[in-house]
Amino acid sequence: MPPEAAAEASARGTVAVTGATGFIGRHLVRALAQAGWRVRMLVRRDPAGADWGGLQLELVGGDLRNADAVRQLVSGVDAVVHLAGVIKAPTEDAFMRVNCDATRALAEATAKHAPAAAFHGVSSLAAREPELSTYARSKRAGEDAILQVLGARAGILRPAAVYGPGDRETLVFFQLAGMPRVPLLGNDRARLTVIHVADLCAAIVDAVAAGPNGQVRTVCDARADGYGWRELMAAAAAAIGRPHAKQIRLPRVVLRSLAGVGDVAHRFGNDNMLSSEKLRELLHEDWSVGLAEQYRSPTWRPRFDLHSGFIDAASWYRDAGWLPAG
Repeated sequence: MPPEAAAEASARGTVAVTGATGFIGRHLVRALAQAGWRVRMLVRRDPAGADWGGLQLELVGGDLRNADAVRQLVSGVDAVVHLAGVIKAPTEDAFMRVNCDATRALAEATAKHAPAAAFHGVSSLAAREPELSTYARSKRAGEDAILQVLGARAGILRPAAVYGPGDRETLVFFQLAGMPRVPLLGNDRARLTVIHVADLCAAIVDAVAAGPNGQVRTVCDARADGYGWRELMAAAAAAIGRPHAKQIRLPRVVLRSLAGVGDVAHRFGNDNMLSSEKLRELLHEDWSVGLAEQYRSPTWRPRFDLHSGFIDAASWYRDAGWLPAG
């Protein structure tokens, strides 16, 4: 980091980040550092492969179960951004231990060791519908824990479905879009909202600069009313060079059968398959975001819409070898 950038980082202050080595975290660390913040992050291992060359970063070894590491992470910081969490786990207890209990412990450590720090919890839009899955319930419980401990010193950002360079969860849409008949997972009434990872990170940086106010806000692109499955899969197909791909709707009985197989696999420790709970999230018909829910700021606007964002993601997937070239 050049001397002038280091001086600006020192002037702006220090942000503690959890989940820094994950998909969103790797983008966020760079975005915060480039905005002039000094970044201190909790890591379990050396972040191999992270594109952080030239950045001035402080690493704290450990994880959220280590009270000493958590204390070291938050002591004296100006803000905390909590990204860490699990999206797949074999039991509800496993979800709750990380997404709720560890989140509460982090909020309590912040209150004790950084009493003036702002706390930004990055949750999930799924938390709006806690009845859909144990994941959604655990994220909602984590939000509640943060606000119970810190009140107006905290804020919650709920990203819509996050996609972009480095994401393996939404890669499946592009893989499905390459099939002879592109399968549609939901019906024509369903509305899905999305956000490119670069736009999400810009919103988080904007929120850190502005400070929290105890509110829960959702971050999505400019189409807050959402996209239908046909438009979403057509955009994925166009991004990989198949603008006229034929689409076919998968019967729900097929999806439920696949989810049933996934449920059995989950019980044996395979978290990579579709489960009945994840299917309920996918088939939920209304992930649109009302005006009162949206994260709005005079200094933030999303740069990507679905089509430009999917083109950007597909280009990265090809370069990384995750999708076939050409």
